[in-house]
Amino acid sequence: MERDPIVLQSQSAIRESALAGNKVLRNTYLLLSATLAFSALIAGIALTFHLPYPGLVPTLVVYFGLLYGVHKTANSAAGIAFVFALTGFLGYTLGPIISLYLKAIPNGHSVVMNAFGITAVAFVGLSAYAVRSGRSFSFMGGFLFVGILTAFLLGLGAVFFSMPALSLAVSGMFVMLMAGLILYQTGEIVHGRETNYILATVTLYVSIFNLFTSLLQLLGFASDD
Repeated sequence: MERDPIVLQSQSAIRESALAGNKVLRNTYLLLSATLAFSALIAGIALTFHLPYPGLVPTLVVYFGLLYGVHKTANSAAGIAFVFALTGFLGYTLGPIISLYLKAIPNGHSVVMNAFGITAVAFVGLSAYAVRSGRSFSFMGGFLFVGILTAFLLGLGAVFFSMPALSLAVSGMFVMLMAGLILYQTGEIVHGRETNYILATVTLYVSIFNLFTSLLQLLGFASDD
């Protein structure tokens, strides 16, 4: 029995889309693993040698500058270099932050390890759910954009006006927003709407970074007498 050519073409297009999505997902996770390892190495060096935190304003300037570089070169090999530069820089900023928690809180080691463990479990669990469920989370895009921008501005206000309570509230917001962003970005890859693994890697890395630092602040506050 001869099959409808239109049906065959449709099935072929679906298979090609699935293969492309899997390839992007595989490349994203490979690059993400490499950048996380590199970032951890830089953080360890900064922690070991007690390197200073660069300050909020310089950190934001360098971060957004490197992020701009990633987006401009995302379709070339130079994009990978910018990804490692960005994640390495964020790893460097993480070293002094961890050092502060280790020194300022009696059970600082437990706080850091708990934050790391929760972040790892959350990322694996959310990613696995997004991949296996096959659900689309594209409806979250607008909400996440507005939420992250709002939380970012509130966080700046908390720092500049020395408002610890607001800072903690912002950390709680970021935990929820970053969890949503992991679901959203993974879903976009699975459904073929994100085809650039460099941009996908940066989004997931930043989600993990913000999730970890937000949990660190929340757990640190809960453990500090």
